[in-house]
Formats: sequence, structure tokens, C-alpha cells
Amino acid sequence: MLAAGGGLSPDWLLAAYRRGIYPWYNDPGEIFWWSPAPRMVLLPSHIHISKSLRKFLKKSPFTIRFDTAFKEVVARCADSRDDTWILPEIQAAYCRLHALGHAHSVECWQGEALVGGLYGVHLGQQFFGESMFSTSTNASKAALVALSRHCQAWEISAIDCQMHTQHLESMGAQLYDRDAFEAMLEGCDTPSKADWCFRSEWMNV
Repeated sequence: MLAAGGGLSPDWLLAAYRRGIYPWYNDPGEIFWWSPAPRMVLLPSHIHISKSLRKFLKKSPFTIRFDTAFKEVVARCADSRDDTWILPEIQAAYCRLHALGHAHSVECWQGEALVGGLYGVHLGQQFFGESMFSTSTNASKAALVALSRHCQAWEISAIDCQMHTQHLESMGAQLYDRDAFEAMLEGCDTPSKADWCFRSEWMNV
């Protein structure tokens, strides 16, 4: 933890992300700012798709969409945790970033039901993942595969996963020391032409 307090305006949040810092509420009304080291990062070209997941995805069980239900994805991520840090203030702040084109959602749908997804912040060649949820088998994994394919297509070089989990490690994410992670942050100020529109061929695994 680096600091406590501050605000959640778009300018404040974007300045923090460019330095590898993100907000996390420990208690209602009190913002804490974090920059863990080592840092869990997934290089999009290094995503690991197991044989069982590959077989599952070939059945096309989900419809993947980007940015069609951002607010709902954030709310569902909050609802999926008993000790959530994604309080209403956080949800509103990221919805503001989304309206400005800086935050995006990846969504897994079964019919008209949203069954999984993730959201995060995109700056230049970096995507900073914030949270994910799943109510159907492999939905969050499918969302991460879709995000990785999008990043590869648009030369987004790294997906920040923040903290280590077995789930992320199984998908190919690795821990990087602070120097290596801070070197990646140089890509935040590189202009990006990424089009946040999903292409179905990306899921041909």
C-alpha cells in the first residue's frame, strides 16, 4: 500500500494507472492505493489454453461481446465477492472512465444471459485488469482468452493482473519484479488505435 485518501476522478485514476497504482477500498469511505511487487502480468501472446479448455471453446458455448454491458459487468464482479472492494463509488468511477473510452468490458453471454466477464482500463499498449466473474463453467476463462486475442491483434503488449492467483497462473500469467513491470508502463503513453469491437475469428482456438 502506498497511500490513503485522494479521489476517484478520471484524471486522478489515469495518473495512478500510468504509474502502476490502483485503488482498493479496505473500508467504506476510505480509499487505499496499491502497487504490489512482484506484479502478476499476462503477456497476451503467452496465454495458455489447456487442451480441455480448447476443446470446450471449439463448441462455441458463449457469445463474446465488448462494451455492451459495462455497468452490469462491474456490478456482477462486485456481487460475486463477499468482501468486495468494488463499492458503489468505485463502480461509478469506472463507469465514468468507460464513458470516456478508457475502461472496457469483455462479456460472455449465453442467449440473453450474461454469465461471465471482466473489466479493466486500457492505456496505450497496456490493459489493466480489475476484476472478473463467472456463473457458468469456463466463462471467465473465455473472457480472458478473448481479451488476449484482442490485445494481440492491436499490439497491446501486457495485461496487468495485479495479484497472483492459481487461476491466472494456469492461464499463463507470471510474476514480474518491480523494475520489469515499471518498464512495461512506458507503453501507457504510446498511442493506440485499438478498436474495441469483437471479432469472432479471434476465438478460433
